[in-house]
Amino acid sequence: MPRLPLDPPPSAAIGASFSSNDASAQATTTHIGFILLPDYSMIAFANAVETLRMANYISRQPLYRWTVVSPDQASAVASNGLAMAATGDAASLADCDTVFVCGGVNIRSNTDDAVRQLLRQCAASGATIGALCTGSFALASAGLLDGYRCAIHWENLAAISEEFPKVQFSTEVFILDRDRITCSGGTAPLHLMLHLVRARHGAKLVMDISEQFIVERLRASNDRQRIPQPECIGPGYQHLTEAAEIMAANIEEPLPLAELASAIALSLRQLERLFHRYFSMNPAQYYMNLRLRRAQELLTHSSLPIMQVTVACGFQSSSHFCKAYRSLFGHSPSEERRRHAASTTKPRAPAAATWQQRPAPEMLVA
Repeated sequence: MPRLPLDPPPSAAIGASFSSNDASAQATTTHIGFILLPDYSMIAFANAVETLRMANYISRQPLYRWTVVSPDQASAVASNGLAMAATGDAASLADCDTVFVCGGVNIRSNTDDAVRQLLRQCAASGATIGALCTGSFALASAGLLDGYRCAIHWENLAAISEEFPKVQFSTEVFILDRDRITCSGGTAPLHLMLHLVRARHGAKLVMDISEQFIVERLRASNDRQRIPQPECIGPGYQHLTEAAEIMAANIEEPLPLAELASAIALSLRQLERLFHRYFSMNPAQYYMNLRLRRAQELLTHSSLPIMQVTVACGFQSSSHFCKAYRSLFGHSPSEERRRHAASTTKPRAPAAATWQQRPAPEMLVA
């Protein structure tokens, strides 16, 4: 029976807390902390912690234990409205080997000075510091990613890279850079944790976990977060993805379509046929929509003035930008920003004075 294909472990990039040349010798329990910010992504957190649970279940050993902390309250409410009870407080993170901050929507308003200070304390204690989904914003705003490579959910990538020029942001699914581990959202944390489990406890355990979770392929850290997804894949699809990647890398100064076609060894007519076949639009329309969606990301996830957004997305005049934006989205860029501001403004309960603690449940091992 064929086994799950596994690429070589990125041992050179993994922090010392996870590196091991003798996986069988690693018998100690690894303690991982999770700081859940308000509106955090439950799918990102669940994929991470469930991988650790399954490692314990299959190995029948307490390989991992985890502590869940929420700022200023006894429970954290996810973006789907469900609450997760905290199992510890800030002090309980002191003996963690790794601490992940998990973000979601409204990450900017949900990252305050108390969160930044806690993250700095965790880093100062010697723990490996990580982030899931938009949690990378919290690390960057705390100054903990300067000089590091970093992954973040694609929806926030354009805005956050403008704000933190000292951080090397990437479109990769997850990144392990020395004592920093950053991961995009969705199911990507599952693949990150599988890599970390493999580095510490070997490929056999990871294959068994993957079979339990019905994971067909372990994604590599440098896999792309976003690729064009036409309804069917056929001849010329690889050229299409290459063209889309080049477009995405040249937003501020759009390339002439003839130059784009030449870069992927196609004629302009061939390129046009591919876009019509898979996307029912010509390359110019696709490129324009790509630039406008980048503008939408900047308008909703950054505080850049609209004129700067105009320039960053390759438009020569604000009137052209506004007209094109309204044509695609049905409203102006300024209205987009007002709508987003209104949707993210919501009443919150008064914050508690300290980080609160709940008794930690005993870790279950099958």
